[in-house]
Amino acid sequence: MKTSSAKAKGRRGQDWVAEKIGKLLNLKVGHDEMVSPREMGQNGTDIRLVGEALTRFPYSVEVKNQEKWNLVQWIKQAKKNVVKDTNWLLFFKKNRHEMIVAMDAEHFFTIMSRLYNVEQNKDRKLPKP
Repeated sequence: MKTSSAKAKGRRGQDWVAEKIGKLLNLKVGHDEMVSPREMGQNGTDIRLVGEALTRFPYSVEVKNQEKWNLVQWIKQAKKNVVKDTNWLLFFKKNRHEMIVAMDAEHFFTIMSRLYNVEQNKDRKLPKP
């Protein structure tokens, strides 16, 4: 695959994630907006979140759209680019497969605990997908 094709593929993944975050937060996505995909080749997270977007979605987002997966390396990169007061979040996919998300397991269970208020409702069952 040509370098330009690989970068375009990566850009599509970043655009998809940025649009999903924007829709979730009901915020516009774009160059001068609070949610935007990072320009290719720049350092830092792949999705730039500022102001209200970062407050409401406190994650440092790394996006990979590649055929060969190297999760360990990608997680290291996501951790390296963590913005203060956020947790790392990795989105990844390859052709003909859906986008997948990886995050720290302890943080996942913290979210689930808050979401389902497990401490106060021990008998509450999680909804079926």
